[in-house]
This record gives sequence, structure tokens and C-alpha cells, in this order.
Amino acid sequence: MAKNLLSTFRTASRLATSSHLKPAPTPKCHPRHFSLTPRRRLMETSGFTEEQLTVRDAIFKICANFSDDYWMERDQTETYPHELHAALAKDGWIGIALPEELGGSGLGISEATMMLQTIAESGAGLAGAQSIHANVYATQPVAKFATPDQRDRFLRRIISGEWRTCFGVTEPNTGLETLKLTTTATKDPSGDSYTVTGQKIWISSAQVATKMVLLARTTPLEEVKKPSEGLSMFYIDFDLTQPGLEAKKIRKMGGRAVDANQVFFDNYRIPADSLIGAEGQGFKIILHGMNAERTLLAGEALGLGYAALTKASTYARERIVFGRPIGQNQGIQHPLASAYMHLEAAKLATYHAARLYDRSNPERPDYDASITQHAVGVACNSAKYLAAEAAFTACERSVMSMGGMGYAADYHVERYLRECFVPRIAPVSREMIMNFVGEKVLGLPRSY
Repeated sequence: MAKNLLSTFRTASRLATSSHLKPAPTPKCHPRHFSLTPRRRLMETSGFTEEQLTVRDAIFKICANFSDDYWMERDQTETYPHELHAALAKDGWIGIALPEELGGSGLGISEATMMLQTIAESGAGLAGAQSIHANVYATQPVAKFATPDQRDRFLRRIISGEWRTCFGVTEPNTGLETLKLTTTATKDPSGDSYTVTGQKIWISSAQVATKMVLLARTTPLEEVKKPSEGLSMFYIDFDLTQPGLEAKKIRKMGGRAVDANQVFFDNYRIPADSLIGAEGQGFKIILHGMNAERTLLAGEALGLGYAALTKASTYARERIVFGRPIGQNQGIQHPLASAYMHLEAAKLATYHAARLYDRSNPERPDYDASITQHAVGVACNSAKYLAAEAAFTACERSVMSMGGMGYAADYHVERYLRECFVPRIAPVSREMIMNFVGEKVLGLPRSY
């Protein structure tokens, strides 16, 4: 479905840029109230591919049906944005980076990053992007390492929107120490099933998900040679009506439209064929999804930052104080200009990381064997760090430049500021990224 939609937009793009078409005359504009000002798109788009720009235009059109007030209401009532998920699934966008033979678009993380950035940038913010976030990145290791039968059974209904996925890795007592997680999956003597026992935390969309990508220990830590061994990845039914499974919502600061949860497993039974790849190799497999997640989250952070700057710069042009727009004052203008340049720099790092991720895939026609997984990891972590910091700067300065109106819910930037902490904290902290770069890139002694 998305493939046909993309073809339509490509045709439209070619027609719009044909040399024989003359641009329509620019209508004269009259000053209007802030709330009526049409949305401006600040990001410089030179150098993007036709596919990326086609995705951007198509997603903006879908998101135009969801106003700022829709997202404010979803945030204040903590109501899941089912309508956006349905609209994206209807046109096939959930499967943007999944194989065409399963109903996906067969595009890459580069295009998926653009999609999630555009959702956030439209005014949906992190909440809108996070409503489909896991369905894009958590399915990547399934698509790569599952058997053909598993891919067919598991992914088609994700792409159609019938199923939704959540991602179960983080635990309350291990946090960033993924290799020490304690949730166990014990194989029954019959070999037909596993029983899962343990806890996971900060699981987004667990209240609406029907599947989970789960990382659990199948061999005790004391019995393996390396901590990275003995972990296995499963793609499981996530059915809260079944015994042995419970999810409790966590009240949080931002992104309230999408639930976050603590999940409890108590001898929860899963079929043996929910194992993805080889038993004990789950950590290596799931890294494929983690690098994708960092890149996608970087795109979402960019979208949030550009959305905040759009609001702030529009307000600064139209808010008159002492007979002049406040944007004429360098005290307002320079911090916003600096924030924009930081976003543009982070944008380059983000799409560089996405390109490396895509071109490191041997199944792609533009595969580059010189791109190592180390290079991909460095690029994806760096992009996530830079985009998160740029988004925070843009959101904070937007609120401050708008003064009291920045603090008011009706102007939306306070919601963006509450949401922009997520990319700084998750799925890995700023400090751990700096540890990674210090050790793996600069060759410095391990600091933790």
C-alpha cells in the first residue's frame, strides 16, 4: 500500500518540478493573529533523497488531520492516539522499513527516520511518534533473523495495523546493565514452550500492544563464558488476559498520550517457536534493533525541536512589545538562531547514521562492505546524543522566548519541553554514550 502511495507522490513531485510549470503568483499576506498563522517548516531539506522528501510530504498530509489541540487533549487526558496509528496503518506506513513481500514498503531506516521526525514536527511531538516507534525499530531484528515462516506470521499483521509491538529489554534492577538482566525464559522438558519469569520497566504501549520483542536469559549468567552469551530474543504474544502477565502504568512528566509500564512475568508460558534466531545469541540480534532505535529517536528529537522553533519564531515575529516585534531584539533572536543551527548540525549527524545503518545491510542494492557495525554504532549513538541536546536547547529557548505564553498549555511549547527529556534519558543516557565514545572511539580506559 505504501509503495503505491510513494509512487503517486513521486509522480506528483516530478510534475511539480517540471521546467514548463510556472509557480503561482504569491498572494499578498496581511498580518493575522498568532493562532491563525500557517505552519512554516524550518528545516533545510537540500540534499535529501526523493524518497525521503516524498515520505515527508505524505506524512505531513496525514498529520494535518490531527491538530495541535488534538495532541494537547490527548496529553491532558492521557488518551492513546489510536486514530493516528489507524491512519498510518491504512496507507501502509507502519511497514515503511519492512520487506515488500510482507506488505511493507521495503524502504530503509533513513526513510523511517524522516517519517518519525515529520510526525513529531507536525505538532504530534514525541507522543505521536512514540505511538508507532516500536513497531518500526523493534521489528527490524525480527525481519532480519526470523525464519521465513516466522516473518510471515509475525510481521504481516503488524504492517496492517492489526497488531502492535512493544519492546521488553530494560529491567528495574539492572537498568543500563543489559548483560546482567535477570528475566529468565526456561524451556520446558517437552521442548514445546518456555516459561518467562521476571520484570521489565519503561515499556511503552504495553496497554495496547499485542506482541512484545523480549530479551530474556536462557542460560544462567554464572554458566556462560561471556556476559553477552546466554541471552535469547523472543517475539511473544503479549496478552494481559492470560495468567502470569501483568502491566502497571507509570505516571510520567511528558508524552502522556502513550502509556509507559512496569511489566511482571510469573511463569508466563510462550511457545518455543517464538524464539528468534539461535538460543543464547539474543544480545547480538537485538543490537540490530537498538541501533535503529537510536537513529529513529534522533529523528523524533529533531522534529520536536523544529516544532518548538516554529512556534517561537512565529510568536517572536507577531508579538509586539514597546512598538516592535520581540523577534527584532537580539536577546530573543540570537538564542533561537543558535538553537536552529544546532538542530541543523544534529540533522546531518542523524541522517549520516541512518545512511550507514541502511548501507551496512548486505541485502540492500547499495550495500557497502566497508561499513562496520562499530561505525554504525558510533554514528547512531552520536546522532542520538546530538539530536537530544539540540532538541532540549530548542524547546527550552522557545518556552523562555515566549515568556508567559510559553508556559501556557494553549501555545503547546510547554508540552514539547516536557517531552524533550525522553531522548536525553532513553534508551541510553547521555553519560553512557560519552562512556561508549570515550572507550570505543578514543581508546580511553573504561570508566564504569
